[in-house]
Amino acid sequence: MDILVAILLCIGTLFTLTASLGVLRMPDLYTRMHAATKAGTLGIASLLVAVAIAIPETTVISRTLGTMLFIFLTSPIAAHLLGKAMRQTDYKMWRNPKRKQKKQN
Repeated sequence: MDILVAILLCIGTLFTLTASLGVLRMPDLYTRMHAATKAGTLGIASLLVAVAIAIPETTVISRTLGTMLFIFLTSPIAAHLLGKAMRQTDYKMWRNPKRKQKKQN
């Protein structure tokens, strides 16, 4: 059981780190939003499952399930509303200038 918890903790940490690096490295709001919601949600879910397995008490399991449900419901909705607000304010999506040069040749 300890090995499963360790694997889930490592996977959760890896995905959370990937999400934070994606937020720092991506060029525009849309891609940052994608990195934060997809990888971040999976990372948090893995960490919460590891906690629920490591501490098999009813109160801990119910709180981790409630937290996972809250994250799974609010994260996509928040990303959608943020993207919709950026679209309404005419936020320009990033275009790769190197890709345009390749198409012209």
